[in-house]
Amino acid sequence: MAFTTARGRTHTSLSEINVTPFVDVVLVLLVIFMLTAPILESGIEVDLPKTKTVKVVSTERVVVTIDKRQTLYVGNDPVNINLLGQTVADRLRGAKDSPVFIRADQSVPFGTFAQVIDALKQANLTNVNIVTEPLNTKGR
Repeated sequence: MAFTTARGRTHTSLSEINVTPFVDVVLVLLVIFMLTAPILESGIEVDLPKTKTVKVVSTERVVVTIDKRQTLYVGNDPVNINLLGQTVADRLRGAKDSPVFIRADQSVPFGTFAQVIDALKQANLTNVNIVTEPLNTKGR
């Protein structure tokens, strides 16, 4: 499409896309994702005890977590201690000999830890493992 100016010259219209609004939208989306990504990664914060012997497990397992407020979680879902054995058994889908891992904060009293172990044993779950962090001995 052509048009003429006041001096009588003929110009053609611009057929290029204006990229500036597109870049603005992309930058706003980038900032939004940068701000929301840490919120979406909210896990259960647990200060694990440190030991010298640590076995690395690479496959997905059923994990029972006890945080410092003594709240129980199976995976990321909070659960009542009275329903713990049934919930873990349901997650294992009948494979009672599959391993169950317990992540407990080091400030959790032993009595709470023993109650969790007992709830799992009452559900006939005998393959119970404790999750720890490796002890850093390089600084010594």
